[in-house]
Amino acid sequence: MKNRKQAFNPYLPSWEYIPDGEPYVFGDRVYIYGSHDFYNGYVFCMGDYVCWSAPVDDLGDWRYEGVIYPRNEDPLNRDGKMCLYAPDVTVGPDGRYYLYYVLDHVSVVSVAVCDTPAGRYEFYGYVHYPDGTRLGEKKGDEPQFDPGVLTEGDRTYLYTGFCGRGDKSRTGAMATVLGPDMLTIEEAPVFVAPGCEYGAGTGFEGHEFFEAPSIRKRGDTYYFIYSSIVMHELCYAVSKNPTGGFTYGGVLVSNCDLHIAGYKPADMPAAYGANNHGSMVEIGGEWYIFYHRHTNGTWYSRQGCAEKLTILNDGSIPQVEITSCGLNGGPLTGRGEYPAYIVCNLFTDQPSAYVGGEGFPKVMQDGRDGDEEPGYIGNIRHSATMGFKYFDCRGVREFGIVVRGYCDGVFEVRTAWDGAVLAVIQVRNSNVWEEYKAPCEIPDGVQAIYLTYKGGGNPSLRSFMLL
Repeated sequence: MKNRKQAFNPYLPSWEYIPDGEPYVFGDRVYIYGSHDFYNGYVFCMGDYVCWSAPVDDLGDWRYEGVIYPRNEDPLNRDGKMCLYAPDVTVGPDGRYYLYYVLDHVSVVSVAVCDTPAGRYEFYGYVHYPDGTRLGEKKGDEPQFDPGVLTEGDRTYLYTGFCGRGDKSRTGAMATVLGPDMLTIEEAPVFVAPGCEYGAGTGFEGHEFFEAPSIRKRGDTYYFIYSSIVMHELCYAVSKNPTGGFTYGGVLVSNCDLHIAGYKPADMPAAYGANNHGSMVEIGGEWYIFYHRHTNGTWYSRQGCAEKLTILNDGSIPQVEITSCGLNGGPLTGRGEYPAYIVCNLFTDQPSAYVGGEGFPKVMQDGRDGDEEPGYIGNIRHSATMGFKYFDCRGVREFGIVVRGYCDGVFEVRTAWDGAVLAVIQVRNSNVWEEYKAPCEIPDGVQAIYLTYKGGGNPSLRSFMLL
């Protein structure tokens, strides 16, 4: 039996940008469907749909399945000028795989189909009423956005919606029931979760629906997962009925780790967040939440991450902490060299819950989109702190870093962002990657690693070593 690979966040290669992840287990593999950002992209979702998959028993071994659907396959987009926004996939009653999506400048739901999970999907049609009118174009329809789908028997439940602040024309998330042809509406849209303009008295206050609807079923309970009006968090609501009665459950994950206390104050952002989109999946008896993070100091180069969930006996799910080892099943080995792009906490002495700002550090890469160049942390300034969690440390007596850039300062090593300094590593000006080491006794056990830069200039960090 081959050795199992360690799993990191992001779970795909550092040069791949697949946000809005919808994970599914088909057979003995996990498949991830999402939109496709570019490194240095200037808008969301510039690429064709691609798919990645991994064995259910080796969640660090992801395989590129290739392009499954090009943007110009849709008759509305033959010139390829529109972007493919966040999709979802479901298995129809005929056993085929159906891909639901919305293009960025229209408000109808398109559908493509394939005989296999990650083959080449072909355009199939548009979701429509029995009279042929497309959903989103009938008088009184609200615009369609971010489809999420769940098929049970001959019925497919389609969840859509987008609700921005100040827009009273958008009511909330919608559920529409489709028939066995996967296109024809059997039950017209109903609202299942309120937008922020209609949240008063609903129990969703402060966490009203914004976008990114997704649906999962566990036992007899439907979990409606969505991005809330604050954008950086994925929340959930529960019901025994797929088209009504949903009650707010809580936050599943925040991509800036707001609300999480213990290792920091609950109201302290520990990463640069922005919009969020993802869903839950059960793999090998364990549940995980898939979400995305933001890189390159922008909103437009997002990468998929995942964390293990704990579902309590009453069905509730506590918010999970963002880590570097979400799919690993436990801490990473506390020995050896690790790439800096697996950073999960990234901040300075000027807190910000949202990405952007010249003075903020960022995960980036050399080259252009598609170049298989390893990611690293760049634009590191005085007070920048980088956190990596978690490692099962045994006998660590030395710590190393690989750094480049014009700088004059030190990296301080800690096991808590505000903990005691365990080592100080001096760095110097260099336009190539240089390795630096210092004695450092990290206590045995499961530990976080935090590096804080103090000094001038603008270094970059490629990797660190536990020795």
